Amino acid sequence: MRISREENAEVLDRLLIGSSRTFALSIPLLPEPTRREVTLAYLLFRIADTFEDATRWPRTARVRALHEFSELLRSPDPDEVRRLTGQWCQASPVEHEGYVELLTETPRIFDCLAALSPQARANLVSHTIRTSDGMAGFVRRGSEEGELRLQSLQDLKDYCYVVAGIVGEMLTELYLLGYPPAASRARELRDRARVFGEGLQLVNILKDSDDDGRQGRTYLPRDTSRPAVFELARRDLDEAAVYARLLQETQAPRGMIAFNALPVLLARATLDKVEADGPGAKITRDRVFVILEHMNAAIDAGDPPV
Repeated sequence: MRISREENAEVLDRLLIGSSRTFALSIPLLPEPTRREVTLAYLLFRIADTFEDATRWPRTARVRALHEFSELLRSPDPDEVRRLTGQWCQASPVEHEGYVELLTETPRIFDCLAALSPQARANLVSHTIRTSDGMAGFVRRGSEEGELRLQSLQDLKDYCYVVAGIVGEMLTELYLLGYPPAASRARELRDRARVFGEGLQLVNILKDSDDDGRQGRTYLPRDTSRPAVFELARRDLDEAAVYARLLQETQAPRGMIAFNALPVLLARATLDKVEADGPGAKITRDRVFVILEHMNAAIDAGDPPV
């Protein structure tokens, strides 16, 4: 039975809502076809994240699943996709219902991936493989129970690149594909793509450091002070702000500008909150709405949104 494009879009949107409230709000800002491409990209990376963070699985099972996922992306045989999906779901890797539902829909996600343009599909596949393989390398370094300790600031930066910097590089190529005039600033955008992702990931690591520590994951190295990581995150977010302004200068679609400006603004506010109140601190919903209002007003006025 042939599934309509509209039905697939509805399912993808439901999976997005179930696995990320933040991206469920921001991805719909993007114009088509970039919105559909980024939705699929997020879901593919979320599958890899689910295997990396599979709290119910031993290290060997997590590494194996990441390897299997990479191989499916390289050679997406539909029968093999269904077979492996059944195996992964039978031994459910996590408790999060949204992630479990996402995993059950892996065959649909691969079908939707195959329907993208060749350029977009190649971009998603190559970058997701790089992240999945990189994650497997970090999982191998941990204990059988999933404990991991990063050893240095460079180790932390390498981890952030694998899980977030590659995402920034992938998104940049999707923007250039979806909005060709951005090619006039392509070099400057590409130069900042990695640190954009790094900055957002550092904010998450600082915010979640206590929870991560209780689960045996120590991302903040002993030889690096917490203030130094805050400083690095702020420098990265400054470069991310330049990235958003560069897109604006190319007269990119409004939603593309907003999609890039919003996470920078939220990350800055979160960083200030965590520095003041400690790990676990979050900005309020009211504060998020104020940030949104100010960003939209700036974009409407043609001013820098961040």
